[in-house]
Amino acid sequence: MALLLDTRLLLRKVKDLRCFTPRRNRVKKKWAATPTKHPPTGLALQHFDATYSSQLGKLWPSVRVALLSEGKYGALLNNFSDDSALAHLEAQGCRDFLTDTETEESEVAAVEESSNVSMKESGIDGQQETPLQLSRNIKCFVFPRADITRFKSARPDTYGLLGYYLMDAASVLPCLALDVQEGHAVLDLCAAPGGKTLALLQSQSIRFLCVNDASVSRMLRLKKVLRSYVPKELLTGERLRISSFDGTKWGEIETNTFDRVLVDVPCTTDRHSLMENDNSIFNKIRGGERRRLPQLQLELLLAGIIAACPGGEILYSTCTLSQIQNMSVVEQAIDMARENHGIQLQVVDLRPLTHMFRKTFHFAPDLHLGEMVIPHLAANFGPIYMCKLRRLT
Repeated sequence: MALLLDTRLLLRKVKDLRCFTPRRNRVKKKWAATPTKHPPTGLALQHFDATYSSQLGKLWPSVRVALLSEGKYGALLNNFSDDSALAHLEAQGCRDFLTDTETEESEVAAVEESSNVSMKESGIDGQQETPLQLSRNIKCFVFPRADITRFKSARPDTYGLLGYYLMDAASVLPCLALDVQEGHAVLDLCAAPGGKTLALLQSQSIRFLCVNDASVSRMLRLKKVLRSYVPKELLTGERLRISSFDGTKWGEIETNTFDRVLVDVPCTTDRHSLMENDNSIFNKIRGGERRRLPQLQLELLLAGIIAACPGGEILYSTCTLSQIQNMSVVEQAIDMARENHGIQLQVVDLRPLTHMFRKTFHFAPDLHLGEMVIPHLAANFGPIYMCKLRRLT
């Protein structure tokens, strides 16, 4: 009897103690007491080891180490904010990589030689490549090579807008390569979470921008980003349209419309897959979704090609090293556009861009189609693959 009373008293004390324990400090015992035997990050690493070791050869060990290390970020300056953010970034000791380019005569000669080769190989009926004209309004700050300093969080200005957006600096390159000019109509077909959309808006050249993403939840995140960085009058004006539509069907509703189309497709997102188990494409229950990615990417790129007007340009990009999701998708899209839709495409040489920014990024050598930033411990950006197409008919 005494033992029973002691037990009841002890349970009452424990119950009273829980009442005074802050909820955030309570630990709920999970049903699975042991960790997952094969977490998604481990499955991703096994897949990449098997695939990229043969694809990248001697480069893979160094790329592997970089992918498993913390990536570097860049700070995309928000031109809609006041000037305090610029002074804040410069005080941190970082630099705008768009103004810190190779300017020596040898580099200029290399760019000119690359452009001449491009004219000879891909010119149609004597037409010449239009030289790449980078927007002077886009500014992205990075710390020097091998400097792993972290950026401080941006603070809102007097109007409530944040001064800069933190993102992988290599993600700005597709927006630069798209070469948006004054008065262009632009489609961002897979826009969420919004970093590239924000970079396109910084160019301040776009006549009309259509921002789309099929995922409603990701679209909510994009809208939150835009509200934090873009003035309300621009968000509610006629220059910007936001939609959540199946991007693979876009060619059915708007054809021959846009001067520039960005197709930044869903992919295996290599760095995230190696670092995060949450929402991983390598989760066993998402195996079918992962295997269908190349087909989805092909359909999205074809829709972007159809949506572009003749003479318009399409930029295809991913954040994976996979040849199947990169070059293979582009090759299939070029063939299918010609055979099924009568659309002739020209691959635009992006080597001038890689020469320009070789001080900041580490580029994969000898790709036969497109360009790719590969992670490197001294410049741990990427991976970012990009290929630019010009629609001729």
